[in-house]
Amino acid sequence: MFGFRQREQEPEPTSSLPSDTKRLHLRFVGEVQGVGFRWTATLVAKNLNLTGWVRNEYDGSVTAEIQGSEAHVGAFFPQMLEQYRHRPIRYVVDERKEIEPIEDEKRFEVRY
Repeated sequence: MFGFRQREQEPEPTSSLPSDTKRLHLRFVGEVQGVGFRWTATLVAKNLNLTGWVRNEYDGSVTAEIQGSEAHVGAFFPQMLEQYRHRPIRYVVDERKEIEPIEDEKRFEVRY
């Protein structure tokens, strides 16, 4: 008789990210260049322990990706408004899309 060995199943990949990790791709339009928007986004993101990036675009918009717990990602938007309460600027989130989190991302940065 022929003996067949049962093929060992490969373990499912495990994520080191918390189960409530969320990543958003965002596009801001309006008064978002020349007003410290990228630096304000960086300050808010770091205060919330978010990772990701922010970048000025050639069309005058700002693109960002933010990643962290669902609560911290949600807190990003009101905290941005709070940062500009004394110097109101007009902007809207023109695009907001949930995307796959990045496993090994360690910080939030300004990209050029």
